[in-house]
Amino acid sequence: MSSRPKLLLVDGHHFAYRSYYAIKSMYSPQGEPVNAIYGFIYSIKKIIREVAPQYIAVVWDGGLDDERTGVLGEYKMDRDPMPDELEVQLDCIEEWLNAEGLYSCCQEGIEADDIIGTLCADAINSGAEVIIASADKDFFQLVSDNVSIHNPNDKKGGVWGMSHIVDKTGVTPSQIVDWLSLMGDAVDGISGVQGVGPKTAAKLLKEYGTINGIFESVNTIKSEKLRSSLLESKQDIERNQDLIRLKTIEGHTFDPEELQIKHQSIDKLSRLYKRWGFKKLLEALGDLFER
Repeated sequence: MSSRPKLLLVDGHHFAYRSYYAIKSMYSPQGEPVNAIYGFIYSIKKIIREVAPQYIAVVWDGGLDDERTGVLGEYKMDRDPMPDELEVQLDCIEEWLNAEGLYSCCQEGIEADDIIGTLCADAINSGAEVIIASADKDFFQLVSDNVSIHNPNDKKGGVWGMSHIVDKTGVTPSQIVDWLSLMGDAVDGISGVQGVGPKTAAKLLKEYGTINGIFESVNTIKSEKLRSSLLESKQDIERNQDLIRLKTIEGHTFDPEELQIKHQSIDKLSRLYKRWGFKKLLEALGDLFER
């Protein structure tokens, strides 16, 4: 086992949405929706038990990146607006994180992915091991010997390292940006090369290494249809690389003191659990009182 300190980076909105849709019709004694709060709490507690990090950052989206939307107007524009009953629970989740002693951050106009990527790089440079909790495949580009993915959609559990990424995608983490650029990402409104899906994109990168390598040897591609599609989409592919590659955001550094998991505030948690009607969590706090 690694003796290096562990930093857990959590994609906050991913877990809030996941919890909201996984648990239906759950309300507090006052009639407030609490399904996302409840699911989020149990999800984060479960990950912390499994990963045992010394440091944590729950990172939230602060809006879309202006440069990306300037390059592609359709970027993430087809996403449905956040349900009202989920939106009203986000502040409550923040209250819980604060009471639990867990650091969270959000910067207006900055996407969570970029902050996570920035914290990840700085933590590695500081000698830490990083685990990213999210099912977003954009984070595959960050995986290395020092970075792994905790995918909540993987029923087998555990974390995904470099070999898992190769098994799932057919390419290495260093090729993920090019892989996604070739096939596009419909969820984010990014169009790829017509007729190129995950397998074809992986096959091309396995043979030519990179997008630059593909175009340097494009005339050797046997399929005239594929060759033509690639040449027609060259500008779009290069645009996609800029859209998908994570950015470095100034002001976000791996600060051990700030990101260290703090002591819980039992009083604050007790008040929150009573307000939300979380009896089992309240009972568990009672056990802590008795210790």
